[in-house]
Amino acid sequence: MFEYKIYVMRKFFFIIIFTTCNCISFGQNNYGKPELEPFEIMKNYPSWLEYQRKNILLSTDYISLDSDNKEITKESFLNQLTTGDFIPIKLSSTDSLLYYQLFKIAPGTDTSIKASLSALAVEELEHYKMEGQKFPTFSYKDINGKTISSESLKDKIIVIKCWFIHCAPCIKEFPAVNKLVSKYKDRKDIVFISLAEDTPPELRNFLAKNPLSYSVVPNMKKYMNETLHLSGFPTHFILNKKGTISKVLMDYEGLEAALRKESQK
Repeated sequence: MFEYKIYVMRKFFFIIIFTTCNCISFGQNNYGKPELEPFEIMKNYPSWLEYQRKNILLSTDYISLDSDNKEITKESFLNQLTTGDFIPIKLSSTDSLLYYQLFKIAPGTDTSIKASLSALAVEELEHYKMEGQKFPTFSYKDINGKTISSESLKDKIIVIKCWFIHCAPCIKEFPAVNKLVSKYKDRKDIVFISLAEDTPPELRNFLAKNPLSYSVVPNMKKYMNETLHLSGFPTHFILNKKGTISKVLMDYEGLEAALRKESQK
């Protein structure tokens, strides 16, 4: 997947096609130009993956633009991404707002980019549709035997991390999410809970070497699959004080920004 060659004639054809399709759009764009040329991002899978990881957070709040520079809803933006025909690119802007625009994926682009973007967009669209819905009423028992319920946490902002001990991305973010808990330690109206697939003995052994500052609830595999309908991990939920889902995210960066916004309401 990471070995990708672009031959001279093919590259020349790609540039001609891309220029023909996009030169007018650049000139008419009132929101700013792409921070990086689309051709540079799409030239191979590693280039796209690096750009995507560093610059695009589909779960966060942004102004969505289609390939004709027209403002569209976030749902429409994500729906178009699911087709695998577009790539999202951040635009340079003079204001404080974040702008993402869709650019048509050119002929000859690595199909792995299309497949990865489509799968990512499908998951992000599912999460986006959860926002504004009531989170299921719950009553959990954490690893220490303490009951945690939606009733006892009424009028609090609730941050929920869904994970399991063999999920490398879940574990990689432990230091960052622990830091987040510390940041809000004086906010008694913000609570951090984690739902884990694993058994209490497995979790105790694991957490002894990998501390997590969240309350940890074991044996949640069936609940996360059948009640929350999760397909990827880690997944983070932010619930507002009314028990409504404010945000669903897969990344720490988006979580930090969303919690900051929710905590200021």
